[in-house]
Amino acid sequence: MKDFFKYITAGKEDQDWGIYLNVVGKSRIPAYSEYPSKEHPTGYYFDWKNGRKLNEYQLNYITEGAGILETKSGRFLIKRGSMMIIRPGIWHRYKPVESKGWLENYVGFNGSLASRFVERLSIPPDQSVIFCTIHEEFIETYNTIFDIVLAEKPGFNQVASGMVVKLLGQIVSSQKQRYFFGNKIEKIVQEARVLMQENLEAKVDLQLLASRNNMGYSYLRKMFKRYTGLAPHQYHIELKLLCAKELLRTTEKSIKEISYELGFQSIHYFSRLFKAKVGINPSEMRG
Repeated sequence: MKDFFKYITAGKEDQDWGIYLNVVGKSRIPAYSEYPSKEHPTGYYFDWKNGRKLNEYQLNYITEGAGILETKSGRFLIKRGSMMIIRPGIWHRYKPVESKGWLENYVGFNGSLASRFVERLSIPPDQSVIFCTIHEEFIETYNTIFDIVLAEKPGFNQVASGMVVKLLGQIVSSQKQRYFFGNKIEKIVQEARVLMQENLEAKVDLQLLASRNNMGYSYLRKMFKRYTGLAPHQYHIELKLLCAKELLRTTEKSIKEISYELGFQSIHYFSRLFKAKVGINPSEMRG
């Protein structure tokens, strides 16, 4: 895709969607080139001396070259595979290394849901750069956003903003996976998950699993939660409830039979937990 940038006027319908795009672009900055380009409008253009503040979020993915980003929190080195996360109202300035240049892919967005999604990245407000490496799926998502915006069909902002949410999800996944890449803990967490799936009715002894692999249970529990988003006990409960919903829908077994089959202490405990987690009583699942 050739270099371009496009500024988008978001109407009320776009804004009411909860997340909407303001700008997208892709730019290859050759070595020893002026940066940023003076073609950008006043709200986006900045010089190195003064920097700037934006009224939106931006995700700027550097896929070639290197550079630096500065905020009030400090200076960050940018390398190939870095993602700059610019938040509204935060003073910043960035530029490529003059002798290298860079290739940047960026989206600027805002909306009532934008802050909620960005904060789900679990990245501290004073950290404006994360290293994601080069992910083909990231590049594909950016290119899809670009194609949607350039085509400018009816409702394009809503569709493109959905792809921004997808990109944020990909960033979350990438950050979680970096703890496990090439690490034996991933295999052990997967083993723990299989044990729970195959033993829905029984308590799984993860302390024994940790001991067999020469690690502390607290470490296994911590990494299990980081990998799945749930503590082991909560994960096991969710598996039980998924199975319970399936049994309620597809079998004639009584609620009492299902509760005991899945290892719950009593039908009353099962019903109370089911209501709390699913939002309806087990009997209502059957209509």
